[in-house]
Amino acid sequence: MQQKSPRRKAVVGVAVASAMSLTLAACGGGGSGGDDSTVEIWSSTDPLVFEGLKKSIEAEAEKEGITVDVQRVTDINTVIMTKIQAGDVPDIAMIPQPGVVADIVDRGAAEPLDDVVDQADLEDMVPGTLEAGTFEDQLYGLLVSMNLKSLVYYPKKAFEQAGYKAPTTLAELEQLTEQIKSDGTPPWCFTIASEGSTGWPATDWMEDLVARYGGPDVYQQWVSHEIPFNDDVVVQAGEEFEKLVLAEGNAAGGRSSMSSTDFGKADDPMWDAKPGCMLLKQGNFIISPDFLPADVVENVDENIGVFGFPAEEAGGESPVVGGGDLAVLMDDNEDAKKIMAIMAKADIGLEAAPESSFLSPHTSFDVSLYPSELTRQTADVAYSASAFLFDGSDVMPGAVGAGSFWKEMTAFISGSQDLQTSLDNIESSWPSS
Repeated sequence: MQQKSPRRKAVVGVAVASAMSLTLAACGGGGSGGDDSTVEIWSSTDPLVFEGLKKSIEAEAEKEGITVDVQRVTDINTVIMTKIQAGDVPDIAMIPQPGVVADIVDRGAAEPLDDVVDQADLEDMVPGTLEAGTFEDQLYGLLVSMNLKSLVYYPKKAFEQAGYKAPTTLAELEQLTEQIKSDGTPPWCFTIASEGSTGWPATDWMEDLVARYGGPDVYQQWVSHEIPFNDDVVVQAGEEFEKLVLAEGNAAGGRSSMSSTDFGKADDPMWDAKPGCMLLKQGNFIISPDFLPADVVENVDENIGVFGFPAEEAGGESPVVGGGDLAVLMDDNEDAKKIMAIMAKADIGLEAAPESSFLSPHTSFDVSLYPSELTRQTADVAYSASAFLFDGSDVMPGAVGAGSFWKEMTAFISGSQDLQTSLDNIESSWPSS
């Protein structure tokens, strides 16, 4: 997942490359973006995740006698397109959006990976992760690190003292919501303000609910506009969201303050001596002192509980929605291919996992390396999922996923228009080509 501040869905900023290179041993190869004897890799992932992956890549490259230059590049989605036009690309780019990978493939700037990576290294990947980088039946984008959105956090001590149980179905989630409300606490911590990207937290809710009501196939049809944005399954998702979160008394601060309160402050009432809300649906990036009180983060396993967003019904499909960084081979030299093969292995995350929010897409990854029980529980949600689905609004055209979807959900939540009008407006905004 490309972590944005405040959110990865906004594509803003000026390209800044912070080169962090290590010369190991000279050898042949290299892309058009740097020294011909060096394999150049670009990434815009979270800094701590980046540093861990960089260490692993460098160590494995050294064993192969390959020189690597691993750079952190901000706004990589925009920069990479500019560099393609200039003919000045890295050997490997880690791209956080499948739509951008598709654009790279369309421009003939990516090499297929099917014969580059060891297929045995892909057998243990979470279902759906390979599909995120597959175009025209060929693998072009390999998920190296992942993040999850289908999570619900709660204040562990207060939740357990009240006798609440993690739900496994949407019906149980409705019951839990009503139980917390009847006990005198607004169930949900939910706000949507986010500078230029206000509204995105609501899109995450819609995506998870569409995935549950429609299943992975319908979800993919929705994000690719094979079915209209205002399809009945999307209306059903919106109605459930309204029932759970927007109903009177169901969220701290009420509906009127949701669009004016920063999303990063949504959980603030959760950490009061008597929690002012109990449930926070958010991505795993939120477990950071950038968003949570330092004393809460210092003792995450004591303070924070988590469960996966539940299935529609018992035994039903339990897909997860998330994101991650897709490694794309942009030069077919032999050294770059060897590094790409290294990046396909589960142990590429050995250095990143203990010190960051890194989640491996490999179900065989040694979960004892994750820094907390909370992270291990998060990984379990991913590894037990029936399918991994890429964040829909990151796959949709920018005018929708980072435009009308945010805008119209904000209008709906603020009460200025009803759900159907918002969905109809988003459908009308979808580009014709």
